[in-house]
Amino acid sequence: MTAEIATIIGLVLMFIVATALPINMGALAFALAFIIGGVWVGMDGKAVLAGFPGDLFLTLVGITYLFAIAQKNGTIDLLVHWAVRAVRGHLGAIPWVMFVITAVLTAFGALGPAAVAIIGPVALRFAKHYRINPLMMGLLVIHGAQAGGFSPISVYGGITNKVVEKAGLQVTETAVFLTSLGFNLMMAIVCFLAFGGIALLRRHEQPQDGGDFLQAGDQASHRSIAIEGHGALMSAGGGSLSTDPVALEAVTLNRDRLITLFGLLGLGVAALMFKLNVGLVSITVAVLLALISPNAQKGAVDGISWSTVLLISGVVTYVAVLEKAGAVNYIGDSVSHIGVPLLGALLVCYVGGIVSAFASSAAVLGATIPLAVPFLMQGHLGAAGVICALAVSSTIVDVSPFSTNGALVVASAAKDERESLFRRFLIYSGLVVAFGPLLAWLVFVVPGWM
Repeated sequence: MTAEIATIIGLVLMFIVATALPINMGALAFALAFIIGGVWVGMDGKAVLAGFPGDLFLTLVGITYLFAIAQKNGTIDLLVHWAVRAVRGHLGAIPWVMFVITAVLTAFGALGPAAVAIIGPVALRFAKHYRINPLMMGLLVIHGAQAGGFSPISVYGGITNKVVEKAGLQVTETAVFLTSLGFNLMMAIVCFLAFGGIALLRRHEQPQDGGDFLQAGDQASHRSIAIEGHGALMSAGGGSLSTDPVALEAVTLNRDRLITLFGLLGLGVAALMFKLNVGLVSITVAVLLALISPNAQKGAVDGISWSTVLLISGVVTYVAVLEKAGAVNYIGDSVSHIGVPLLGALLVCYVGGIVSAFASSAAVLGATIPLAVPFLMQGHLGAAGVICALAVSSTIVDVSPFSTNGALVVASAAKDERESLFRRFLIYSGLVVAFGPLLAWLVFVVPGWM
């Protein structure tokens, strides 16, 4: 067996095992990188670890640490309170408040599943309380997370931009971000109109008594819900974020929350305007917040998404073994030999979309974008269009109830709605998997080829 074939089989095996069993894909990736790299590629341990993404590792740790502090000291509660208070009585605006808050969180560096885990339970409890279609509310939360997910200081953006930079492709960070933002905004508008948004715009009312709301929502929102998939455990509704509109009124601006808001703003300015390293800036801000209020941040380190850090670091390290073995060029050349680069781009988009519906989008991005590099080098297709299409195709399918984001939203629903919501998410995600990559290909790739 050649090194190329062995590493490709390892990649397929990794996705299958991590999807079927509650084993972290990153741990599998490290093990396979060591075994396959040593046996078939002739790499020793030092050579395998040379592919470890130290910069990305620090970014993931710093960003998730910072947002763990922001959640613990109530800054996230405060943002939700301000947003909901601004639209009180205008029910049609509530889903969009959830969309915008989730988009802002991911745009400033929160992991998509982390943002959905924070806002999802709140959104579903508001949906129950105000009699809003839970499918529409949940979809807007997920599409919001993806809308902001490719900002230059986000996790997805960092992964994509580093892979693109390493390949020497001319694709701007802003182009990928705005592409994802526009595509997910379009999807959110379609979902809003298709699932009761027009009728909701006609309604203007005050909330029902909070007692019924709390009784219906507390069980799902205040317990830890284990989502098994790719070995990750996500906590839905954990932390201090309240799902009670009355309780949110008690959230006020204090010293710690004001400093945290300035810290988040400073992170954005430092990374976007001064091009400073996102990981170093975010962990510096987090440490400063910890020094200013040691008690308020106690336990925040436990909020770092270590399972996601392990997952992404492992997969990126394995991709380095793939590249060393020549598998990336092998697949890219095979696609280019089809004779129609346009069709090759479509196939890669579908690979990313289908796999991501069951596995981690972050891991899929790190593995599929390099596959497109060889036929992009031929110059027949615009690199920006293909990368944007791949980015959208690999994340738009996160509405699947088998993915972390979709599973979090379904788990956050009221108990009597959960089974029905799962079926509806399944139908919607099936349509997205079938037509999402095709639509992204038509919108971003085809115009650059013509």
